[in-house]
Amino acid sequence: MKAVRIIIIAILATVAGFNSYAQTHDHSKITSTKTETIKVSGNCEMCKARIEKAAKADGVSKAEWSVKTKTLAVTFDPAKTNIETIGKKVASAGHDNEKAKADIKVYKALPGCCQYR
Repeated sequence: MKAVRIIIIAILATVAGFNSYAQTHDHSKITSTKTETIKVSGNCEMCKARIEKAAKADGVSKAEWSVKTKTLAVTFDPAKTNIETIGKKVASAGHDNEKAKADIKVYKALPGCCQYR
């Protein structure tokens, strides 16, 4: 009889432990990411470095531009930024894209090999 009581107490303690963990686990810190691609004008490896640097704003975890396809793949937290904001950041560095066009003064300040217009 004493052994049965000990087993029941052990089972109840285990169940109570699992239940308390479930209540204290913070799901608000789980972040979801989104990956999108946009066409971005550019020509060379210097463009690639500039575009990727501009795209890596707050909330962006990965930005990769392909010289061959002229496509920027961006992984970001949609709670912190969106593809339109990222496009504007890239345009502010002098590179036209599907979301925004670069200012002519910024574009003309690019090195000659980076000018695509």
